[in-house]
Amino acid sequence: MTAIATLGSHCSLQVLKGAKDEGLKTILICEKKRERLYRRFPFIDELVIVDSFKDVLEQKCRSVLEQNDAVLIPHGTLIAQMSSEEIESIKTPIFGNKWILRWESDREMKEKLMREASLPVPKPVTNPKDINKLVIVKRQGAAGGKGYFMASNEDDYNKKRDQLISEGTISKDETLYIQEYAAGVLAYLQFFYSPLKEELEFFGVDQRHESDIEGLARIPSEQQLKSKKVPSFNVIGNSPLVLRESLLDEVYVMGENFVEASKRIVAPGMNGPFCIEGVYDENARFTSFEFSARIVAGSNIYMDGSPYYSLLFNESMSMGRRIAMEVKTGVETNQMDKITT
Repeated sequence: MTAIATLGSHCSLQVLKGAKDEGLKTILICEKKRERLYRRFPFIDELVIVDSFKDVLEQKCRSVLEQNDAVLIPHGTLIAQMSSEEIESIKTPIFGNKWILRWESDREMKEKLMREASLPVPKPVTNPKDINKLVIVKRQGAAGGKGYFMASNEDDYNKKRDQLISEGTISKDETLYIQEYAAGVLAYLQFFYSPLKEELEFFGVDQRHESDIEGLARIPSEQQLKSKKVPSFNVIGNSPLVLRESLLDEVYVMGENFVEASKRIVAPGMNGPFCIEGVYDENARFTSFEFSARIVAGSNIYMDGSPYYSLLFNESMSMGRRIAMEVKTGVETNQMDKITT
């Protein structure tokens, strides 16, 4: 029997609960420091205890996964903990397209794919000297917002960058990505593309809560101006959002364009869950500043199903369970090569 495996972090509980609901064996690759947490959940059949998540590359871990005919579900922790080369060297079948994760991790490649998909993206700023309006400065990869900062000119950029380096939040030789700041209502659009059905599904929307940039809004402006701290955009949690129905057609068009662009640029394309991340402005126009080419943690808020999936399925359907359903169908129809790399 095929098993579902993932790293013990991010959205692993949702992924493994969904797999168990579909009758599949569940395997958690778990760091020693988190073992106590994950022993609490009976739907986890087997824990593979490791010193580091990079141990998934080692023979001991590989053997367990191979013996169980496991499929590894990637999420943000895999990208944050491992390089693109390491991810691409994993021998265990990975659900979705492991090659597209490199495009998520590299800011320039990410922007290229988004433009290929005709997504409206903020203007990048290639040199701090060219900052003449409010920008947001980002790190490479899946940093969860930690180390991001805003700047209004070159001096502001250098001052905040130097402070974050001195605090150990970012490194001196780290390549940072600058783009114009897009203001509006945050909306993280979650999708699932099934290559077995050749169909795009819109799963749901979430908003992310970032500390301590959100906490600043509760402090009077006089005290804000006196503060010397560089605010963090570290993601703490997520909350649900339902869009105006009139916006849904454009949402599907953006998702379909992204799927088609991915097929052209990075075969076999954007298979499985993904997220287009951005803001709606005062005219309800969407600007996309990111994408995630795998399941996102915001889907954790819909473990019992989302409002949009209730329109497609007559039962509770988390993203974790939807992945497991696709794996089961792939096994039963002998099409695993279409949904794993």
